[in-house]
Amino acid sequence: MELGNNTRISEFLLLGFSDDLEQQSLIYGLFLSMYLITVLGNLLITLAIISDSHLHTPMYFFLCNLSFADICFTSTTVPKMLVNIQTQSKVITYTGCITQIYFFLLFAELDNFLLAVMAYDRFVAICDPLHYTVIMNPWLCGLLLLGSWTVSVLHALLQIFMALQLSFCTDLEIPHFFCELNQVVQIACSENFLNDLVVYFAPVLLATGSLTGILYSYSKILSAIHGMSSAQGRSKAFSTCASHLSVVSLFYGTGLGVYVGSARVHSSHSTAAASVMYTVVTPMLNPFIYCLRNKDTKRALKRLFGMKL
Repeated sequence: MELGNNTRISEFLLLGFSDDLEQQSLIYGLFLSMYLITVLGNLLITLAIISDSHLHTPMYFFLCNLSFADICFTSTTVPKMLVNIQTQSKVITYTGCITQIYFFLLFAELDNFLLAVMAYDRFVAICDPLHYTVIMNPWLCGLLLLGSWTVSVLHALLQIFMALQLSFCTDLEIPHFFCELNQVVQIACSENFLNDLVVYFAPVLLATGSLTGILYSYSKILSAIHGMSSAQGRSKAFSTCASHLSVVSLFYGTGLGVYVGSARVHSSHSTAAASVMYTVVTPMLNPFIYCLRNKDTKRALKRLFGMKL
């Protein structure tokens, strides 16, 4: 590895959570369990939706894509960390780090947009139910999905282009369990105002835009529910949003908590531990939220396993 004020480096060091062997064994077992639960849970949700014709609706179409994005999102970071613990190595190549940053940003942003699209779907279903099938037609659903992928890919490419402009000196230790862009920027010895502006402002802008759309949709949904005369109708309408609202709260709550907490607490280990919430725990809990709160999903899973209804 060449050191000095240049970008010709071959690797970084991911410091992870601890150097203690006993703690590393515990961390390995914990993360392996969470990763397997995440992959299995989201895979079951995907298979259940694909196999059940009753779930071939816009809402479950987007849920299926969200489950796929969650699997990819977690797979971007956890397997590499598990390999490093298993081999007692902290090394990640420069190419590997840049690749990890790209796919992490891609699937994080895709999650962000899919949650916004799902909020719009619920808005149409509750506020304009008579025209729901006309508005949320397959063409529009495909267009919304394509738009989410396109913006996510372009954003990740923009951030990677900025990251490639960074130069590094002798400090090549990343105080995290994966290559997070903010951490990589902090250890760079080059300073570029435009670079910093794009790296920090673009994700906030996109997340704020999606969250604003979600909040607007739910403000209209709550208004529509409040205007219903039937208590049973209000309960049924709210139940269709409960799972999505829970996932939104978990995703944005943990993500916001990480960035607000990292700004107040200047501890790299605290930031890394907090990041586990939205990078690992949230994708793991999403299938449980949709299974426990959604009768249709429960029914589809029972059919998938050949259980009597």
